[in-house]
Amino acid sequence: MNAPVAAKLYIRLTAAAQTGSLLPMKAIDGTERGKQSRGPSPVRLGIYAALGVLSAASGFYTALWMRGGGERSLPPLVAEREAGSAALAAGQLIRRAEPQTMPDLVFSSADGKPHHLSEWRGKVVLLNLWATWCAPCKAEMPSLDRLQAKLGSDAFTLLAISVDRSGMDKPAAFFASNGISHLTLYNDSTSKSLTDLRVSGLPVSVIFDKEGREVARLIGPADWDGPRATAQIEEFINGRRSPG
Repeated sequence: MNAPVAAKLYIRLTAAAQTGSLLPMKAIDGTERGKQSRGPSPVRLGIYAALGVLSAASGFYTALWMRGGGERSLPPLVAEREAGSAALAAGQLIRRAEPQTMPDLVFSSADGKPHHLSEWRGKVVLLNLWATWCAPCKAEMPSLDRLQAKLGSDAFTLLAISVDRSGMDKPAAFFASNGISHLTLYNDSTSKSLTDLRVSGLPVSVIFDKEGREVARLIGPADWDGPRATAQIEEFINGRRSPG
């Protein structure tokens, strides 16, 4: 299986697994996603098994990245990011049929102070869950930083929350070495946010409206400061929920 195909398959399988366990969602084209299931169906179990295989492959490429300076693992990382960007360009951002109230996430800033997602009520929030051991997460971070520089305002902010269990040191070092200067560093060392948002893989980006309700999410990396992504974020900022 070549890298682009594996990347696209990973994103599709992760989306299927997550939307199968959530309330009804609609894609950007208005089509209905899977409804909540009473228990793990054979299909979903098969999806999780496939995700396990692809996760192992991702771990292998991440190991190559760490041992070989990134050169050998760069092609699959680029392929994954391009697959996520293609999903945005094709209008495959997963939108909820109706805004959904989610748990009030708790995470910490670099000074150790706890924060709640509800502190950003009144703004549209793009919340990105990532980790330093997740190579695709790191690959998309510069574009998230540029998106915050471009759209950050009283109406919009981007929260990048690391789920590194070791705390702030590694995420802070990554931000510093890669010139990430427009994003504030946050960390959830408990990884509870993954459970609260029913996330089974990284990276994932969740969009919350000004009332703090989830309205959309994208699974997998993307070039977030591209014209298609920017236009879709601006739709949410301006209160439009057209199919794109």
